[in-house]
Amino acid sequence: MPAKIKICGISTPEALDATIAARADYAGLVFYPASPRAVTSNVAGALTSRAAGQIAMVGLFVDADDAVIADALVAAKLNALQLHGSESPERVAQLRARFGKPVWKALPVASASDVARAAAYAGAADLILFDAKTPKGALPGGMGLAFDWSLLAGYR
Repeated sequence: MPAKIKICGISTPEALDATIAARADYAGLVFYPASPRAVTSNVAGALTSRAAGQIAMVGLFVDADDAVIADALVAAKLNALQLHGSESPERVAQLRARFGKPVWKALPVASASDVARAAAYAGAADLILFDAKTPKGALPGGMGLAFDWSLLAGYR
């Protein structure tokens, strides 16, 4: 399977244009108010309109309720939902069924047992995104950190 590239935290037209120019496969919009890269519904709508047909747009959510996700989907043309919180496999399946969009589940990784947690999401999530576990007290999501990728050896 070829690698896919997603640039997340897009919040300006210039950042979106650079992501498209770099030929990334996906651009991520953060719908988590605590993040410094969070976008409003208006900004998300403008960015997804600008991106139309050029790149797939992914909405990143952290333990969001259905209303927050529904509002984001009304405002922005999202191709997929990425969940970066403590969402259970049941919650992932529920969101997938309710919104009819592919759902990606991000799992923080620091050890082999973290990778093993992915099995619980089989059939619920369309894609598992392995991300470095953030330091205690940090915001969830990508922090520019890497984990020991050899932990994924043999994962399918």
